[in-house]
Amino acid sequence: MKKLNLSFLAAIAVIALFSGCSGLNKMKKSASGIKYEVKPEVLEMNGGIVGLTLEATYPKKFFNKKAIVVATPVLKTPSGEVDFKPLTLQGEKVTDNNKVVNYASGGKVSYEGTVPYTKEMRQSELIVKVDASMKTKKVSFDPVKVADGVISTPTLLANQLGEVVVAPDKFQRIIPETYQADIKFDINKSEVKKSEMKSDDITALKDKVKSANAQKNYNIKGIDVSAYASPDGKLALNDKLAKDRSQTSSKFFKKELENMKVSKADQSEFFKLMSTAEDWDGFKEMVSKSKIQDKDLILRVLSMYNDPEVREKEIRNISAAFSELATQILPALRRSKFSVNVDVIGKSDDELLKIATTKPADLGIEEVLYAASLTKDVKVQNGIYKAATEKFPTCYRAWNDFGMTAAEQGDYKTAKTAIEKANSLKADDPIILNNLGVVALAEGNYDKAEGLFHSASAAGSEVDHNLGIINIKKGNYSQAVTNFGASCLFNAALAQTLSKDYAKALKTLDCIKDPNAMTNYLRAVVYARQGQTANMFKSLEAAVAAQADLKQLAKTDLEFGKFFADPKFTALVK
Repeated sequence: MKKLNLSFLAAIAVIALFSGCSGLNKMKKSASGIKYEVKPEVLEMNGGIVGLTLEATYPKKFFNKKAIVVATPVLKTPSGEVDFKPLTLQGEKVTDNNKVVNYASGGKVSYEGTVPYTKEMRQSELIVKVDASMKTKKVSFDPVKVADGVISTPTLLANQLGEVVVAPDKFQRIIPETYQADIKFDINKSEVKKSEMKSDDITALKDKVKSANAQKNYNIKGIDVSAYASPDGKLALNDKLAKDRSQTSSKFFKKELENMKVSKADQSEFFKLMSTAEDWDGFKEMVSKSKIQDKDLILRVLSMYNDPEVREKEIRNISAAFSELATQILPALRRSKFSVNVDVIGKSDDELLKIATTKPADLGIEEVLYAASLTKDVKVQNGIYKAATEKFPTCYRAWNDFGMTAAEQGDYKTAKTAIEKANSLKADDPIILNNLGVVALAEGNYDKAEGLFHSASAAGSEVDHNLGIINIKKGNYSQAVTNFGASCLFNAALAQTLSKDYAKALKTLDCIKDPNAMTNYLRAVVYARQGQTANMFKSLEAAVAAQADLKQLAKTDLEFGKFFADPKFTALVK
């Protein structure tokens, strides 16, 4: 085999080296001919990521057949650079497995990539860095700016951590009570017997009324007197008898109330008199509960006949049974029933709140839960609910509300423990599930939060709002619009803005009950997107006048990017 001269081989290597350098440098020199098109022209954050669609057009006779080119889109921020995934291309004679760009005809290359969003990206620009290589030789092209970024309007979300729901109390300030007693009468008589005046039933009733009358928070509202005749005898007689019994019994008890110094006893409307000529309902009930002979037959007669005289006749025909009725049932139906109606009035709001914040153990569970609602101070509420969990450790509502107020203060660790305790006491209650969803949302677990919110649909409108927040965070803006519905809320208007329904967004902003600086700020964004410059400036002026720190937000918000050089804008955000 013929040996090659070493100096000849070295010369060939040098020629190849310089040939590679020359090819790469030529590409670098011609790199200005590469055309980049970015969509969108200003990058946007959606669903927590910044997406990029880029198309590069390489000119004819640019891409060396033996070259490999690595193009990397980069976001330059004030705090550093964030690289998208690189795109590797190759010339026609490279044997690697990358996309090929033809030397003679050039060509177009499409690219898509994403990076997680950070707040520093609000002030950024997108550049493309290119490294070209041939074998061991490498040349870096000059970086090229291709876009600005990043619009981050979804981060304007109000109450980003969701709305918690309180488990309702069952507090009643006024609790109605009824005290009852009967007076029995002899057959066909309406006089109140002395024995009945001193009966155990009447004595117990008088004691209750006397006790209620002595207490300031008890209000004796009135007395119902219901008088009856037994369903034997003529109807006309029984009707008169029942009415007379109502009069005599009320007269008796009125005198008793006057002796106890019940202040309203002399008022005509204090007593409500009612009479029932023949107490067939009471008769039927007592027979049903009795053990008398032929009771089934008697009940059948009652079901077969509605006419009282026919009923009585048919029952009297059951001779043995009627004898038992006359001794066991009918005497108990000849009566007047007293029903004393009393309102027990609970503590005032001021009293409840004072006790709840000083000696909460002195309150019942409904009182303490209600007392917490009397203040808007979340820290105070949290203390009251914590005390409730200590006195009533098996009350799921106390644990839920303790956790809810912890979440409202940003203490999600405590909130999670407390709400999970509530769930262990009453599993899968919609209110509890919603609040667990809020905790999951705070932890950044959007999928878990979304599942919990869907399971909590019965908890109230807060659930729909929380699902709307989830969908804005995920970039599902049309679904968020559906979640918020027709509610006049900032987040509803934000979702409509992000869905590009600007007319509806402005309408929602106009109906917000308590507009603030951010209401005007979002209105300015909507007008800027529509090119309504005068309205944009008017709204932005109102926003920064109400909240001065919005100047810094607007100054770096690319929603207003085309106004950055406008003297009026620079003066406004100065």
